[in-house]
Amino acid sequence: MRGEHTYEVTATWTGDLGSGTSGYRDYVRAVTLEIEGKPAIHASADRPFRGDPAKWNPEDLLLAALAECHLLSYLHACVSEGVVVTRYSDTAVATMRLDGRGGGAFTEAVLRPRVVVAEPAMVDAAMRAHAQANAWCFIANSVAFPVRHEAEVTAE
Repeated sequence: MRGEHTYEVTATWTGDLGSGTSGYRDYVRAVTLEIEGKPAIHASADRPFRGDPAKWNPEDLLLAALAECHLLSYLHACVSEGVVVTRYSDTAVATMRLDGRGGGAFTEAVLRPRVVVAEPAMVDAAMRAHAQANAWCFIANSVAFPVRHEAEVTAE
């Protein structure tokens, strides 16, 4: 498949408490993310940045995008290799380092997929499929930090 795909999201700040951004503590970091035809996501900043810890934040969404992209790419790679996946879960973690000047960057993400395949003979191919999934993952190919994999594959 070749071509260019365009994605559009509307991000609307909903945290004006009446005086706009008159001061750092005078507004809420509430944001509504919308894509036509999909449920809205009510997001915020992360707690250390005066956000609502009950809502998704940009850092959560970036890690979620990496984990989901790998999962979907992995399932495709497994189909290509004749591997039947029956279960997949991932407890991913990412590290962000602040630069002390108000900015920062992610330094790495670690995906920890736990995969179950239909037969023991599929385990080796299922492990190899993680490398192919990483090569195919649009999100992993777009970030400027390493995305490591600590995969575990077992058979039913």
